[in-house]
Amino acid sequence: MAVQADFLAAYRAVLAKWPDDVEALDVPTPYGATRVHVCGPADGAPLVLLSGGGATSTVWFGVAAKLSGALRVYAVDLIGDAGLSVPRGRRVTDGKDLTHWLDIVFDHCGLDTVSLAGHAYGGWLALGYAAHAPERVHRLALLDPTDCFAGLAMGYRLRSVPSLAWHNRRTLRALLRWEAGGRPLDADWLRLVGLGHELPGTRLLMSRQPSAQRLAALTAPTLVLLAGRSRAHNVAKVADSARELLPAARVITLAEATHHTMPTEDADQIGAELANHFA
Repeated sequence: MAVQADFLAAYRAVLAKWPDDVEALDVPTPYGATRVHVCGPADGAPLVLLSGGGATSTVWFGVAAKLSGALRVYAVDLIGDAGLSVPRGRRVTDGKDLTHWLDIVFDHCGLDTVSLAGHAYGGWLALGYAAHAPERVHRLALLDPTDCFAGLAMGYRLRSVPSLAWHNRRTLRALLRWEAGGRPLDADWLRLVGLGHELPGTRLLMSRQPSAQRLAALTAPTLVLLAGRSRAHNVAKVADSARELLPAARVITLAEATHHTMPTEDADQIGAELANHFA
């Protein structure tokens, strides 16, 4: 299939932006093989990165370059999403399946405790995992997380309709460029995410906002890093809700960032904030 071949070529082009020591692991799980990209010193404290839907683990190239000097970075292709994880066997049907899947990935990689960071959908997944296994998450960072503290903005939902109705790169790129508000997006990554949108059979579990009781179980020191120009949701509402539900969390807004320029175009700022948080 031509789109699959083009997607793989685009995937490799973005992966080429990673640090030279990056390694690829394929972790067997009951839900299928999971691709994990690893870099940084073998004895470094482990940091797991979870990307937004469709972004693939490769999107973290700038952040990995900033953090892998001191930390052992693990970036995961989400099961069922575009990327090199291959869903096979048991289907992911609920949040318990997703946390079980991550348990197995972490076990295979020998990660008893981790620091955990996620962007967008990956932030929702990271938050859910931290509530599921608080003893296993040392520190947590949520980058403009969706469906954690507030829902998506109506304007963003309406702008998403064409990309959901017609799975082609043109409609998705139009959404991403609109949300970025004139800021550039990495051309190689934009090509990759557009091609990934056209792949058949990709399916992520729909996210739902966690309850206040579930969030109360969190124990890990948490950083909520928001995009000041995000059109994905009401940033002020997300910030207020995060402070109310997680009073011990640090909530920081990057004034010029948008939802989809994180974590590629804003990697320098994000890397600095994460390095401080995970130090």
